[in-house]
Amino acid sequence: MSNRITGKEYALKDIFSQQFDYHIPPYQRPYAWTEEECETLFDDLYDFFLTEKTDNYFLGSIVLKKEEDKPWADVIDGQQRLTTLTILISAIASCLTGTTRVTCEKYLREPGDPLIGLKPEPRLHLREKERSFFEIYIQNVDLDTLIALDPETLETEAKRHIRANCEVFLKRINAKFNNDETKVQPFCTFLLTRCFLVSVSAPSQQSAFRVFSVMNNRGLDLLPIDIIKADVIGEISADDQQSYTEKWEDLEVQTTRDGFNEVFTHTRMIFAKAKPKKNLLDEFREYVLTKLKPQELIDDYLTPYAEAYSIMKNRKYVAAKNAEEVNGYLLWLNKIDNSDWMPSAIRFFAEHSNNPDYILWFIKKLERLASYLHITAKDVNRRIERYALLLEEMEKNPDSSLEDPLTSIDLTNSEKEEFVKVLGGDVYRMTSKRRNYVILRLNAFVSDGTPIDYSPALLTIEHVLPQTVDPKSQWATVWSDTIKREDWVHKIANLVPLTRPKNSEAQNFDFDKKKNVYFTGKKGTTAYPLTTQVVHEITWDEQTVIKRQQTLIKIFADEWDLKYISQGTVDLTDDGSIIYHVSLRGANASGYASNDHFIVLKGSRIAADTVSSFAQYYPNAFDLRNKLISDGVIVDNLFTVDYNFDSLSLAASIVIGRTANGYREWKDGSGLSYSENRKR
Repeated sequence: MSNRITGKEYALKDIFSQQFDYHIPPYQRPYAWTEEECETLFDDLYDFFLTEKTDNYFLGSIVLKKEEDKPWADVIDGQQRLTTLTILISAIASCLTGTTRVTCEKYLREPGDPLIGLKPEPRLHLREKERSFFEIYIQNVDLDTLIALDPETLETEAKRHIRANCEVFLKRINAKFNNDETKVQPFCTFLLTRCFLVSVSAPSQQSAFRVFSVMNNRGLDLLPIDIIKADVIGEISADDQQSYTEKWEDLEVQTTRDGFNEVFTHTRMIFAKAKPKKNLLDEFREYVLTKLKPQELIDDYLTPYAEAYSIMKNRKYVAAKNAEEVNGYLLWLNKIDNSDWMPSAIRFFAEHSNNPDYILWFIKKLERLASYLHITAKDVNRRIERYALLLEEMEKNPDSSLEDPLTSIDLTNSEKEEFVKVLGGDVYRMTSKRRNYVILRLNAFVSDGTPIDYSPALLTIEHVLPQTVDPKSQWATVWSDTIKREDWVHKIANLVPLTRPKNSEAQNFDFDKKKNVYFTGKKGTTAYPLTTQVVHEITWDEQTVIKRQQTLIKIFADEWDLKYISQGTVDLTDDGSIIYHVSLRGANASGYASNDHFIVLKGSRIAADTVSSFAQYYPNAFDLRNKLISDGVIVDNLFTVDYNFDSLSLAASIVIGRTANGYREWKDGSGLSYSENRKR
């Protein structure tokens, strides 16, 4: 047997000939082309047929496991195209008569030749679930019967696609050629003689999969999971391939195709615990496939992970207790503008599915952590590093429980303080996604606790005290101090959600008119408890707003457990109220400047190790780091007390485990470095 990989361009008349006997392996995904894709294909072919009289049309490539000079071919890539083209040829054949039809049908079925031992059979053998259906209706050109079938009675999605796409082609042929055989025949000739596919054949499954992977990396339209599927199923014994293919496809149906791809993305994060540096395919192979056997991957990881993903994505957690509360927290997690929280949630749900109390504890903590990272505008690097710490702890402590729970999911004292300060700041100046999340989350907190999904088609955030005050208005009298007005106008106490477009004129109404006309609408009511509270106020002066601000911040603090020990304010050379953070090499530390010191806060996490050159280039920091550990100031990589350092750089170096410029490394919640803050 030759080991050569061969590639050659074939016209469709040769693609569907005695040279090839196509078989779709059981591990391939079902036929999935949509009506829209078939319409596009036909229209492209028809336009080319009308405008190009000599050039050929290229239909792409197929990859086969096929020995030279033998027709049997396992289709590794290209089954969607081969199936669609077979349906198109069948639709064309149905419009032909006599010997022309007989000739066209031979591209669907090998008629056989008893003199040379050639058996009659279909050119293309689909997977077992659709094989006889495809042969009876498409390859035997019984299309009237096929179209008469009720799609709802067809038990697989692939069969419904076959029927629907056949109907698309029949309608297109009728629309373009009016079913006139003299017009259809030239188009059929064009399709068979001037439309080409490149067939790449390899003699072994391994080499065929390798070609498949390389061609995908060069831009063919495949998802990473298709390549991974070929890698994984291809390594399973032939006896088990069918059952594991069905398991794989059931998971893909359960999560949807795009959703299953997300499961793989999250699985990569669970194993790598770091931001991706390469594409999903390469990193999944590096971090996951090298550690697991194929059956182990499917049975022990993809199956529970896909189930956990579906639960969280659809908010469908079911248990004897806590289900409503858990699904309520999942609602809010799904509103966050990133899914970085998902890998740790997937792993936790998969490993603790039988412990509803621990699941409720975890998902409540995770929603708070994700909200903190979202509302305080942490960038993707900071988020990934924070969640990686949680994944690392889950791996080191797989037997965690409600009695001995995970600790890295908690907010540190400094994170709580930062969170409260951001919530108490100018919320309206946040990006719309962050601002809307804060307002809607608070609205849920002040409701009766029912996890109602407030997702209006139109949401606007309106100021009670307007941004621009008319000197002649009542607002100018009640809020005569412009500095105080500017200080409070964008705070959360002065903001309400509405389900109506902004009205520039109504925005400046005096309070009584504004609340009774603009805030409540024609029916005199509002959908938001947060807005209802404002409507019930008699006046809207500074004292009202101050009291409301205190009330709302307390609600946040109570619901999210944001009570913290204040670091206080001392006579600082710099603004010591600014909390700075550093999050590199697995570290997650916070601190502030005070006189000639920089104080790293209790609960701050240092990197688990140091770089190899640290002791050589910064021996003082290296020695002090070891001393802090031996003295119990740092235990399990966490500061047990607030600790004063003589310099920012010394503090940063000890935290990160390498030489560092503290003026650049320590950054506030908005991303400004200590150095940049000093220049402001």
